[in-house]
Amino acid sequence: MTFKRVVSHEIFGHRLVSRSKSPVISIVLFSLLIFFMFAYSIISNMSLQSAAFTVIPISFTISTQKNMIVEVDSENDQFQRGIRRKLPENEIFRSDELTEKFHGRVQEFFNHKCEVQFFMTWISTAETFGTREILAVESVFKAHPHGCLMILSRTLDSAQGHMILKPLLDRGFKVQAVTPDLPFLLKNTPAEAWFNDIKSGEKDPGGIPLAQNLSNLMRLAALYKYGGVYLDTDFIVLKSFKGLKNTIGAQSINSAKNWTRLNNAVLVFDMNHPLLYKFIEEFALTFDGNKWGHNGPYMVSRVVHRVEGRPGYNFTILPPVAFYPVDWIKIVRLFKVPSQQADPKWFEAKLQELNEKSYGLHLWNKQSSKLMVEEGSAMGKLLSEHCVLCNQIYSS
Repeated sequence: MTFKRVVSHEIFGHRLVSRSKSPVISIVLFSLLIFFMFAYSIISNMSLQSAAFTVIPISFTISTQKNMIVEVDSENDQFQRGIRRKLPENEIFRSDELTEKFHGRVQEFFNHKCEVQFFMTWISTAETFGTREILAVESVFKAHPHGCLMILSRTLDSAQGHMILKPLLDRGFKVQAVTPDLPFLLKNTPAEAWFNDIKSGEKDPGGIPLAQNLSNLMRLAALYKYGGVYLDTDFIVLKSFKGLKNTIGAQSINSAKNWTRLNNAVLVFDMNHPLLYKFIEEFALTFDGNKWGHNGPYMVSRVVHRVEGRPGYNFTILPPVAFYPVDWIKIVRLFKVPSQQADPKWFEAKLQELNEKSYGLHLWNKQSSKLMVEEGSAMGKLLSEHCVLCNQIYSS
Protein backbone atom coordinates (compact mmCIF):
# COMPACT_ATOMS: atom_id res chain seq x y z
CA MET A 1 0.00 0.00 0.00
CA THR A 2 2.95 2.34 0.54
CA PHE A 3 3.82 1.99 -3.12
CA LYS A 4 0.23 2.96 -4.06
CA ARG A 5 0.23 6.03 -1.84
CA VAL A 6 3.55 7.27 -3.16
CA VAL A 7 2.49 6.85 -6.76
CA SER A 8 -0.88 8.46 -6.17
CA HIS A 9 0.69 11.36 -4.34
CA GLU A 10 3.16 11.99 -7.12
CA ILE A 11 0.53 11.67 -9.85
CA PHE A 12 -2.09 13.80 -8.16
CA GLY A 13 0.60 16.28 -7.15
CA HIS A 14 1.53 16.58 -10.78
CA ARG A 15 -2.15 17.26 -11.62
CA LEU A 16 -2.31 20.07 -9.09
CA VAL A 17 0.81 21.70 -10.42
CA SER A 18 -0.11 21.21 -14.08
CA ARG A 19 -3.83 21.95 -14.00
CA SER A 20 -3.55 24.01 -17.19
CA LYS A 21 -1.99 21.17 -19.29
CA SER A 22 -3.86 19.30 -22.00
CA PRO A 23 -6.64 16.91 -21.02
CA VAL A 24 -4.84 14.25 -23.03
CA ILE A 25 -2.02 14.25 -20.53
CA SER A 26 -4.55 13.84 -17.74
CA ILE A 27 -6.04 10.83 -19.46
CA VAL A 28 -2.58 9.31 -19.97
CA LEU A 29 -1.69 9.87 -16.35
CA PHE A 30 -4.98 8.37 -15.22
CA SER A 31 -4.39 5.34 -17.45
CA LEU A 32 -0.93 4.91 -15.97
CA LEU A 33 -2.46 5.05 -12.52
CA ILE A 34 -4.96 2.33 -13.40
CA PHE A 35 -2.17 0.24 -14.97
CA PHE A 36 0.06 0.51 -11.89
CA MET A 37 -2.83 -0.41 -9.59
CA PHE A 38 -3.76 -3.41 -11.77
CA ALA A 39 -0.14 -4.58 -11.98
CA TYR A 40 0.26 -4.27 -8.22
CA SER A 41 -2.87 -6.38 -7.74
CA ILE A 42 -1.60 -9.12 -10.07
CA ILE A 43 1.82 -9.20 -8.39
CA SER A 44 0.21 -9.45 -4.95
CA ASN A 45 -2.02 -12.34 -6.03
CA MET A 46 0.89 -14.19 -7.61
CA SER A 47 2.91 -13.80 -4.41
CA LEU A 48 0.04 -15.17 -2.35
CA GLN A 49 -0.39 -18.13 -4.70
CA SER A 50 3.33 -18.81 -4.62
CA ALA A 51 3.33 -18.66 -0.86
CA ALA A 52 0.35 -20.99 -0.71
CA PHE A 53 2.08 -23.41 -3.08
CA THR A 54 5.29 -23.51 -1.09
CA VAL A 55 3.45 -24.26 2.13
CA ILE A 56 2.46 -27.68 0.85
CA PRO A 57 5.95 -29.16 0.38
CA ILE A 58 7.12 -27.56 3.60
CA SER A 59 4.24 -29.13 5.45
CA PHE A 60 4.90 -32.47 3.68
CA THR A 61 8.57 -32.35 4.52
CA ILE A 62 7.89 -31.67 8.15
CA SER A 63 5.32 -34.47 8.26
CA THR A 64 7.73 -36.87 6.59
CA GLN A 65 10.52 -35.89 8.97
CA LYS A 66 8.27 -36.48 11.93
CA ASN A 67 7.43 -39.96 10.71
CA MET A 68 11.11 -40.69 10.20
CA ILE A 69 11.92 -39.51 13.70
CA VAL A 70 9.29 -41.81 15.14
CA GLU A 71 10.72 -44.74 13.23
CA VAL A 72 14.38 -44.02 13.93
CA ASP A 73 14.08 -42.94 17.52
CA SER A 74 11.66 -45.64 18.63
CA GLU A 75 13.43 -47.31 21.56
CA ASN A 76 11.83 -50.65 20.82
CA ASP A 77 12.93 -50.60 17.17
CA GLN A 78 16.46 -49.54 18.08
CA PHE A 79 16.57 -52.27 20.73
CA GLN A 80 15.48 -54.96 18.28
CA ARG A 81 17.83 -53.82 15.53
CA GLY A 82 20.71 -53.77 18.01
CA ILE A 83 19.87 -57.30 19.12
CA ARG A 84 19.62 -58.59 15.56
CA ARG A 85 23.10 -57.25 14.93
CA LYS A 86 24.27 -59.26 17.95
CA LEU A 87 22.71 -62.48 16.75
CA PRO A 88 25.17 -64.83 15.10
CA GLU A 89 24.99 -65.09 11.36
CA ASN A 90 25.72 -68.79 11.66
CA GLU A 91 23.18 -71.41 10.73
CA ILE A 92 21.72 -72.16 14.15
CA PHE A 93 18.42 -70.38 13.42
CA ARG A 94 17.97 -71.59 9.87
CA SER A 95 15.26 -74.13 9.07
CA ASP A 96 15.77 -76.24 5.98
CA GLU A 97 15.75 -79.78 4.69
CA LEU A 98 18.36 -80.88 7.24
CA THR A 99 16.46 -79.58 10.25
CA GLU A 100 13.25 -81.16 8.98
CA LYS A 101 14.96 -84.55 8.99
CA PHE A 102 16.44 -84.11 12.47
CA HIS A 103 14.03 -86.20 14.53
CA GLY A 104 13.96 -89.05 12.02
CA ARG A 105 17.76 -89.14 11.85
CA VAL A 106 18.05 -89.25 15.63
CA GLN A 107 15.61 -92.12 15.92
CA GLU A 108 17.27 -94.05 13.12
CA PHE A 109 20.76 -93.54 14.56
CA PHE A 110 19.91 -94.59 18.09
CA ASN A 111 17.88 -97.51 16.77
CA HIS A 112 21.16 -99.38 16.49
CA LYS A 113 22.11 -101.53 19.43
CA CYS A 114 23.81 -98.76 21.37
CA GLU A 115 25.61 -99.72 24.54
CA VAL A 116 25.14 -96.11 25.71
CA GLN A 117 23.85 -93.15 23.71
CA PHE A 118 25.94 -90.00 23.94
CA PHE A 119 25.42 -86.42 22.83
CA MET A 120 27.88 -83.63 22.22
CA THR A 121 27.22 -80.18 20.73
CA TRP A 122 29.40 -78.16 18.36
CA ILE A 123 28.28 -74.72 17.16
CA SER A 124 31.68 -73.46 16.00
CA THR A 125 33.09 -74.03 12.52
CA ALA A 126 34.18 -77.46 11.33
CA GLU A 127 37.76 -76.19 11.00
CA THR A 128 37.95 -75.56 14.73
CA PHE A 129 36.98 -79.14 15.62
CA GLY A 130 40.60 -80.03 16.25
CA THR A 131 42.83 -82.74 17.62
CA ARG A 132 41.76 -82.29 21.22
CA GLU A 133 38.08 -82.66 20.32
CA ILE A 134 38.85 -85.75 18.26
CA LEU A 135 40.71 -87.26 21.22
CA ALA A 136 37.67 -86.58 23.41
CA VAL A 137 35.49 -88.41 20.88
CA GLU A 138 37.99 -91.29 20.73
CA SER A 139 37.89 -91.65 24.51
CA VAL A 140 34.13 -92.26 24.32
CA PHE A 141 34.70 -95.28 22.07
CA LYS A 142 37.72 -96.53 23.98
CA ALA A 143 35.45 -96.99 27.02
CA HIS A 144 32.31 -97.85 24.98
CA PRO A 145 33.22 -99.72 21.78
CA HIS A 146 29.52 -100.30 21.11
CA GLY A 147 28.34 -96.88 22.17
CA CYS A 148 26.68 -94.34 19.86
CA LEU A 149 27.72 -90.70 19.76
CA MET A 150 25.64 -88.01 18.09
CA ILE A 151 27.20 -84.55 17.67
CA LEU A 152 24.53 -81.88 17.34
CA SER A 153 26.16 -79.57 14.81
CA ARG A 154 25.24 -78.04 11.48
CA THR A 155 28.87 -77.29 10.62
CA LEU A 156 30.00 -80.88 11.14
CA ASP A 157 26.93 -82.19 9.32
CA SER A 158 28.77 -81.55 6.07
CA ALA A 159 31.29 -83.06 3.68
CA GLN A 160 34.09 -81.48 5.69
CA GLY A 161 32.67 -82.82 8.95
CA HIS A 162 32.33 -86.27 7.42
CA MET A 163 36.02 -86.26 6.51
CA ILE A 164 36.91 -85.32 10.08
CA LEU A 165 34.91 -88.23 11.49
CA LYS A 166 35.69 -90.69 8.69
CA PRO A 167 38.70 -92.36 10.40
CA LEU A 168 36.41 -93.34 13.27
CA LEU A 169 33.62 -94.45 10.93
CA ASP A 170 36.12 -96.58 9.02
CA ARG A 171 36.91 -98.37 12.28
CA GLY A 172 33.22 -99.19 12.71
CA PHE A 173 32.46 -96.72 15.49
CA LYS A 174 28.98 -95.25 15.55
CA VAL A 175 29.41 -91.48 15.40
CA GLN A 176 27.33 -89.01 13.42
CA ALA A 177 26.96 -85.24 13.20
CA VAL A 178 23.35 -84.10 12.82
CA THR A 179 21.95 -80.62 12.20
CA PRO A 180 19.71 -79.88 15.20
CA ASP A 181 16.17 -78.58 14.91
CA LEU A 182 15.98 -76.22 17.86
CA PRO A 183 12.29 -75.30 17.45
CA PHE A 184 11.49 -79.02 17.56
CA LEU A 185 13.74 -79.68 20.55
CA LEU A 186 12.23 -76.78 22.49
CA LYS A 187 8.62 -77.30 21.48
CA ASN A 188 6.33 -77.72 24.50
CA THR A 189 9.14 -76.86 26.89
CA PRO A 190 9.46 -73.74 29.06
CA ALA A 191 12.17 -72.42 26.72
CA GLU A 192 10.04 -72.40 23.57
CA ALA A 193 8.89 -68.79 24.06
CA TRP A 194 12.40 -67.72 25.11
CA PHE A 195 13.87 -69.06 21.87
CA ASN A 196 11.23 -67.34 19.77
CA ASP A 197 11.95 -64.04 21.52
CA ILE A 198 15.69 -64.43 20.93
CA LYS A 199 15.15 -65.32 17.30
CA SER A 200 12.82 -62.35 16.66
CA GLY A 201 15.03 -59.87 18.50
CA GLU A 202 12.58 -59.31 21.36
CA LYS A 203 15.10 -60.53 23.94
CA ASP A 204 18.68 -59.38 24.33
CA PRO A 205 21.15 -62.31 23.96
CA GLY A 206 23.74 -60.36 25.97
CA GLY A 207 27.46 -59.94 25.53
CA ILE A 208 28.48 -63.58 25.99
CA PRO A 209 28.48 -65.47 22.67
CA LEU A 210 24.97 -66.75 22.12
CA ALA A 211 26.38 -70.05 20.82
CA GLN A 212 27.66 -70.82 24.32
CA ASN A 213 24.24 -70.32 25.88
CA LEU A 214 22.48 -72.19 23.08
CA SER A 215 24.80 -75.12 23.77
CA ASN A 216 23.78 -74.97 27.44
CA LEU A 217 20.14 -75.17 26.41
CA MET A 218 20.51 -77.65 23.57
CA ARG A 219 22.09 -80.32 25.79
CA LEU A 220 19.20 -80.11 28.23
CA ALA A 221 16.59 -80.27 25.47
CA ALA A 222 18.27 -83.22 23.72
CA LEU A 223 18.43 -85.26 26.92
CA TYR A 224 14.86 -84.32 27.80
CA LYS A 225 13.62 -85.53 24.40
CA TYR A 226 15.79 -88.63 24.01
CA GLY A 227 17.68 -89.40 27.21
CA GLY A 228 21.31 -90.45 27.40
CA VAL A 229 24.66 -88.93 28.31
CA TYR A 230 25.80 -85.43 27.43
CA LEU A 231 29.55 -84.69 27.36
CA ASP A 232 31.46 -81.50 26.65
CA THR A 233 33.97 -81.80 23.82
CA ASP A 234 36.80 -81.15 26.27
CA PHE A 235 36.01 -84.18 28.42
CA ILE A 236 38.18 -87.30 28.32
CA VAL A 237 36.27 -90.47 29.23
CA LEU A 238 38.28 -92.81 31.46
CA LYS A 239 35.80 -95.57 32.25
CA SER A 240 32.39 -96.85 31.20
CA PHE A 241 29.25 -94.86 32.01
CA LYS A 242 27.01 -97.92 31.76
CA GLY A 243 26.29 -98.02 35.49
CA LEU A 244 25.29 -94.35 35.75
CA LYS A 245 21.68 -93.21 35.80
CA ASN A 246 20.18 -89.73 36.38
CA THR A 247 23.47 -88.29 37.52
CA ILE A 248 25.10 -84.88 37.76
CA GLY A 249 28.55 -84.09 39.13
CA ALA A 250 29.75 -81.66 41.77
CA GLN A 251 32.55 -79.35 40.72
CA SER A 252 33.46 -78.38 44.28
CA ILE A 253 32.67 -79.37 47.86
CA ASN A 254 33.26 -77.81 51.28
CA SER A 255 35.07 -79.19 54.30
CA ALA A 256 31.92 -81.05 55.33
CA LYS A 257 31.92 -82.83 51.95
CA ASN A 258 28.75 -81.05 50.87
CA TRP A 259 28.69 -79.77 47.33
CA THR A 260 29.08 -76.05 46.77
CA ARG A 261 28.82 -75.97 42.99
CA LEU A 262 27.63 -78.38 40.32
CA ASN A 263 28.58 -78.40 36.65
CA ASN A 264 26.75 -79.23 33.42
CA ALA A 265 29.71 -80.50 31.37
CA VAL A 266 28.53 -84.06 32.07
CA LEU A 267 24.86 -84.99 32.41
CA VAL A 268 23.33 -88.47 32.56
CA PHE A 269 19.53 -88.53 32.48
CA ASP A 270 16.52 -90.47 31.29
CA MET A 271 14.20 -88.77 28.83
CA ASN A 272 11.49 -86.56 30.35
CA HIS A 273 13.27 -86.43 33.68
CA PRO A 274 11.66 -83.75 35.88
CA LEU A 275 15.02 -82.26 36.87
CA LEU A 276 15.82 -81.59 33.20
CA TYR A 277 12.45 -79.83 32.88
CA LYS A 278 13.33 -77.65 35.86
CA PHE A 279 16.72 -76.85 34.33
CA ILE A 280 15.07 -75.74 31.09
CA GLU A 281 12.50 -73.71 32.99
CA GLU A 282 15.17 -71.97 35.06
CA PHE A 283 17.22 -71.24 31.95
CA ALA A 284 14.29 -69.47 30.30
CA LEU A 285 13.04 -67.60 33.38
CA THR A 286 16.39 -66.31 34.65
CA PHE A 287 18.39 -66.02 31.43
CA ASP A 288 21.20 -63.47 31.56
CA GLY A 289 23.48 -63.30 28.55
CA ASN A 290 26.03 -61.06 30.29
CA LYS A 291 27.10 -63.32 33.18
CA TRP A 292 29.44 -66.18 32.43
CA GLY A 293 28.16 -69.46 33.85
CA HIS A 294 24.81 -67.99 34.91
CA ASN A 295 22.89 -70.13 32.42
CA GLY A 296 25.15 -73.17 32.85
CA PRO A 297 26.92 -74.36 36.01
CA TYR A 298 25.32 -71.73 38.23
CA MET A 299 21.90 -72.47 36.79
CA VAL A 300 22.00 -76.22 37.52
CA SER A 301 23.37 -75.42 40.99
CA ARG A 302 20.46 -73.07 41.73
CA VAL A 303 17.87 -75.61 40.66
CA VAL A 304 19.36 -78.58 42.50
CA HIS A 305 19.72 -76.50 45.65
CA ARG A 306 15.94 -75.90 45.56
CA VAL A 307 14.73 -79.40 44.65
CA GLU A 308 17.29 -81.66 46.30
CA GLY A 309 15.52 -84.08 48.63
CA ARG A 310 12.05 -83.33 47.30
CA PRO A 311 9.93 -86.31 46.20
CA GLY A 312 9.80 -87.01 42.48
CA TYR A 313 13.33 -85.84 41.73
CA ASN A 314 15.37 -89.01 41.82
CA PHE A 315 18.95 -88.24 40.90
CA THR A 316 22.49 -88.70 42.14
CA ILE A 317 25.16 -86.08 42.76
CA LEU A 318 28.64 -87.51 42.37
CA PRO A 319 31.66 -85.93 44.11
CA PRO A 320 34.20 -83.88 42.10
CA VAL A 321 36.51 -86.86 41.66
CA ALA A 322 33.97 -88.47 39.32
CA PHE A 323 34.01 -85.89 36.51
CA TYR A 324 36.07 -82.92 37.74
CA PRO A 325 39.01 -84.50 39.58
CA VAL A 326 41.35 -81.61 38.74
CA ASP A 327 40.00 -78.09 39.09
CA TRP A 328 40.54 -75.41 36.46
CA ILE A 329 43.32 -73.72 38.44
CA LYS A 330 45.48 -76.87 38.59
CA ILE A 331 44.70 -78.35 35.17
CA VAL A 332 47.83 -76.79 33.67
CA ARG A 333 49.97 -79.12 35.81
CA LEU A 334 48.68 -82.17 33.94
CA PHE A 335 50.00 -80.82 30.64
CA LYS A 336 53.56 -80.36 31.84
CA VAL A 337 56.32 -82.80 32.71
CA PRO A 338 56.54 -82.95 36.54
CA SER A 339 59.45 -81.15 38.14
CA GLN A 340 61.99 -82.93 40.31
CA GLN A 341 60.58 -81.65 43.60
CA ALA A 342 56.98 -81.94 44.83
CA ASP A 343 55.33 -82.54 41.46
CA PRO A 344 56.26 -86.26 41.03
CA LYS A 345 54.33 -87.20 44.19
CA TRP A 346 51.29 -85.21 43.12
CA PHE A 347 51.65 -86.65 39.61
CA GLU A 348 51.59 -90.28 40.79
CA ALA A 349 48.82 -89.72 43.35
CA LYS A 350 46.62 -87.95 40.81
CA LEU A 351 47.09 -90.62 38.15
CA GLN A 352 46.19 -93.34 40.65
CA GLU A 353 43.08 -91.41 41.75
CA LEU A 354 42.00 -90.86 38.15
CA ASN A 355 42.38 -94.52 37.27
CA GLU A 356 40.56 -95.76 40.35
CA LYS A 357 37.82 -93.23 41.02
CA SER A 358 37.17 -91.02 38.00
CA TYR A 359 34.77 -91.59 35.13
CA GLY A 360 36.54 -88.92 33.19
CA LEU A 361 38.49 -85.70 33.22
CA HIS A 362 37.24 -82.26 32.27
CA LEU A 363 40.04 -80.32 30.58
CA TRP A 364 38.63 -76.83 31.20
CA ASN A 365 39.37 -75.67 27.68
CA LYS A 366 38.81 -72.05 28.65
CA GLN A 367 42.05 -72.31 30.63
CA SER A 368 43.91 -75.08 28.79
CA SER A 369 43.08 -74.74 25.10
CA LYS A 370 46.40 -73.07 24.27
CA LEU A 371 48.51 -75.51 26.29
CA MET A 372 50.54 -78.14 24.45
CA VAL A 373 50.65 -81.68 25.84
CA GLU A 374 54.25 -82.31 26.82
CA GLU A 375 55.78 -85.77 26.37
CA GLY A 376 56.07 -87.42 29.76
CA SER A 377 53.20 -85.40 31.23
CA ALA A 378 50.20 -86.88 33.02
CA MET A 379 47.97 -85.65 30.19
CA GLY A 380 50.14 -87.37 27.60
CA LYS A 381 49.87 -90.63 29.53
CA LEU A 382 46.10 -90.36 29.96
CA LEU A 383 45.42 -89.52 26.33
CA SER A 384 47.68 -92.34 25.12
CA GLU A 385 45.80 -94.86 27.24
CA HIS A 386 42.31 -93.70 26.29
CA CYS A 387 42.47 -93.09 22.53
CA VAL A 388 41.67 -95.37 19.59
CA LEU A 389 43.46 -93.64 16.72
CA CYS A 390 45.98 -91.88 18.92
CA ASN A 391 47.15 -89.36 16.34
CA GLN A 392 48.92 -86.13 17.22
CA ILE A 393 48.51 -86.43 20.97
CA TYR A 394 51.44 -84.11 21.58
CA SER A 395 50.19 -81.43 19.22
CA SER A 396 46.78 -81.19 20.90
